[in-house]
Amino acid sequence: MFTIWLVFHVLVCFALVLVVLMQSSKGEGLAGSAFGGSGISGAVFGGRGAASFLSKATTVLAILFMLNCGALAYMSASSRGIRTESAAEPTTSESVVTRKAQEERERAMQQQQQQALPTDSAAAGDISIDDILGGEETAPIDTSGN
Repeated sequence: MFTIWLVFHVLVCFALVLVVLMQSSKGEGLAGSAFGGSGISGAVFGGRGAASFLSKATTVLAILFMLNCGALAYMSASSRGIRTESAAEPTTSESVVTRKAQEERERAMQQQQQQALPTDSAAAGDISIDDILGGEETAPIDTSGN
């Protein structure tokens, strides 16, 4: 159904462009040059019939264009599952990118929390000289101040 509306929309667009280009302006427009002056266009549409016919056609095609744009926008929004009743309600659908970004953020926060927690040996004051200097002595450091 959407494809049919879209094809109709394209046809209305082309017709609207052609009708606007055929309208005569100060320099006779495309209507005069495309139909060889006022001879053929005057014979087809009449003396003043071309101006009134083309202006009415422009009005009708412009209205069709606007209504068709609205219909296509409504069908496009409803096919994606977007709610059109109220814009204040948050949509429950989220994209895959958003979901993965939130998972990555949670993982990074967990890693930061794990790195911020002190290790058991450092909290107890059992740091060896080997840990500090890289040597082989393993005498514990007295952190109690005695």
